[in-house]
Amino acid sequence: MALNVIILAAGKGTRMRSTTAKVLHTVAGQSLIEHVLQTAYALNPTQLLVVHGNDAREIKEQCAAYPIEWVLQAEQCGTGHAVQQALPKIKAADNSQVLILYADVPLLSSNTLSGLQGQLAEADLALLTMQVNDPTGYGRIVRDADSSVQAIIEERDADSATQQIKEVNTGIMVARLGALREGLALLNNDNAQAEFYLTDCVAAIKQQAKKITAISCPAEEAQGVNSRAQLAMVEVHYQTRQRQQLLDSGISMSDPATVYLQGEINIEADVSIGPCVELIGPLSIAAGTHIASHTVISNSRIGQNTKIHSFCHIEDATIGDRCELGPYARIRPQTELASDVKIGNFVETKKASIASGTKVNHLSYVGDAQIGVNTNIGAGTICCNYDGANKHQTIIGDNVFIGSDTQLVAPVEIENGATIAAGSTITKKVPADSLALSRAKQMIINAWQRPKKSK
Repeated sequence: MALNVIILAAGKGTRMRSTTAKVLHTVAGQSLIEHVLQTAYALNPTQLLVVHGNDAREIKEQCAAYPIEWVLQAEQCGTGHAVQQALPKIKAADNSQVLILYADVPLLSSNTLSGLQGQLAEADLALLTMQVNDPTGYGRIVRDADSSVQAIIEERDADSATQQIKEVNTGIMVARLGALREGLALLNNDNAQAEFYLTDCVAAIKQQAKKITAISCPAEEAQGVNSRAQLAMVEVHYQTRQRQQLLDSGISMSDPATVYLQGEINIEADVSIGPCVELIGPLSIAAGTHIASHTVISNSRIGQNTKIHSFCHIEDATIGDRCELGPYARIRPQTELASDVKIGNFVETKKASIASGTKVNHLSYVGDAQIGVNTNIGAGTICCNYDGANKHQTIIGDNVFIGSDTQLVAPVEIENGATIAAGSTITKKVPADSLALSRAKQMIINAWQRPKKSK
């Protein structure tokens, strides 16, 4: 049966106290509205419409990748009015389904919404509700003896018995198109805000002898965002849910509450993660890898049984099996490490291809470089790849030994088996199996007197 989705995104979000539209604030690095859009598209809707206000240019730009039909609500006259603007654009039969979502409720799952849709097998309208310990401020769900919904009673209209009801309205609903059209036609704005409320549709549809039902979801799943505090609360709920999924799949975390997750992350079983780790997708980490504390990894692939020590930063890189990195290693974009590579403390790589068994242990910079197998890069080695205008490549062969404090002035090539003496500045090609030495002649001045401070 055809599903049509309407997402309400016209609210101004004044309580956010921000020049950014409320629905563009982010949870786990992604805007609220994009979270909702991804969930909605997982349901394979026939049509998806977003109702926006007059200041929607930034929202449209952010959502340009999604096939959306945009509907303008020029005047904010309530949620019922917003749906009234969208309904004429739905091209479907009266028995088709209309799902109404909110762009500031980002944590709803497609499973929950599929369950809500299923309620229309025997009803004309289905509400998504939640059970809360403190229902203050929410509309209460009043049910008949047969558990069908009789009404939504707002708190200001509720008697003392109704105020004790813990099942409350989330605003999310799905209805038959025909029933929704009839309910919207009966709305009026005879209230203190002079607005058309979508919740009044429930009573209006009930008057037409239509059946209304409801199902509940966890309160955190239906949490909306109207303030910075609620945004932080939703972030916590999201992170807790993502961490639990990883734990359930066989991932170890020594302090889960401090692990931050963002984007698409694929981690195999038996990976262990230390405290204060940030993982930003797209990201894949193979089995047996250990990630120590205060490490940030983004947009990268990490192989099996690799050890990443504390305070490493890995970005847009490919790391092979059984590698060892850090502590304090910075792996920058377009770095490719083969298996059994060791990158030590305070080493930085960028646009570097490093073959199996090679070691870059201490305090070195390897940029725009290609390094062969089983090569040793000594402490303080620098690939001098930038001439002030252009980048140049350093090529280092297999089984090369480069002594400490060496400068490789690119473009330059070091052939297989060559040795570079410590303290050398290399500007020309070094042949295979040779020794390159480039140092100023040492001078000694006897009886040298150090300068003294002037009185």
